[in-house]
Amino acid sequence: MESGIAPQAFGGIAGRSVLVTGASSGLGRHFAGLLARSGARVALAARRLDSLEALRGEIAEAGGEAIAVPLDVTDAASVTAAVALTVERLGGLDILVNNAGVTVTKPCLDTSEQEWNHVLDTNLKGAFLVAQTAARAMRDGGKGGAVVNVASILGLRVAGQVAAYAAAKAGLVQLTQAMGLELARHRIRVNALCPGYIETDLNRDFWGSDAGQALIKRIPQRRLGQLQDLDGPLLLLCSDASAYMTGSVLAVDGGHLVSSL
Repeated sequence: MESGIAPQAFGGIAGRSVLVTGASSGLGRHFAGLLARSGARVALAARRLDSLEALRGEIAEAGGEAIAVPLDVTDAASVTAAVALTVERLGGLDILVNNAGVTVTKPCLDTSEQEWNHVLDTNLKGAFLVAQTAARAMRDGGKGGAVVNVASILGLRVAGQVAAYAAAKAGLVQLTQAMGLELARHRIRVNALCPGYIETDLNRDFWGSDAGQALIKRIPQRRLGQLQDLDGPLLLLCSDASAYMTGSVLAVDGGHLVSSL
């Protein structure tokens, strides 16, 4: 679905090189399409190359520019290769949308060490490896850049049966602030986008259930977020419109975080 936001309202995206991780589906796929429509040259990164190639074709057909880049965020060598390929093919790296993530929904007492490691390695270690490597490329390019870490409101408050995910996203929020502090001297801005409950193809059936409807009633706006609700905030953090923002944590959740206990 295309955004109702006018991309031209956010300066400094057209013509810039963007790396989007987890671009094969969900939020990452949506963000990549949005940035391509905004005039960016987009490196689509994920493990599922077939899905990336399909998206690359859609972007090209719409007049945009994109490349498909294989990436396993938990593997340092893969991260280094993906960033190097992005810089080579797109002529540099200006913006990183650090989106790749996984979750395990299970009581903490039943979560295995393997499941814990899978979530933390992807959502926190992987996010660090990509942000670190991308920031080095931005520093070496001499123009600075913007890093947007896609966290979650579950990094700011908790819910049941997602202990590993909540811990990883809380760590990502702190990592955002720590890197924002350190990288400001290199003109690299690091901010976090924290979506609330967003409706996607993967969770649509749940939201139609009795349990899902009960949860929606706890959101002050009494509705789920839609993918396009993230467009303006994402474009803000990627663009020159947020030139004086770094280490910021931006929640987009229909007021869920401020709901009463």
